[in-house]
Amino acid sequence: MTPMEITGSLSSIGYGLGAIGPGIGVGIIFGKVIEGTARQPEAQGAMMGTAWIGFALTEALAIIGIALAFVFSQ
Repeated sequence: MTPMEITGSLSSIGYGLGAIGPGIGVGIIFGKVIEGTARQPEAQGAMMGTAWIGFALTEALAIIGIALAFVFSQ
């Protein structure tokens, strides 16, 4: 009986685990905007602008993570 050989790259698993952080971050950002809008509806515009900036910065982490997964898979 021959042992099974595992082929492939672990970088994709690492990216999958690394994408959990930005996913949680985006959920927290928009959850807090919804909470703030419920408390003070007239400030929704200002909060949404800030939320989109936070969303973009948080998603940049995921994009950097996938780029690094490709770099380290070589």
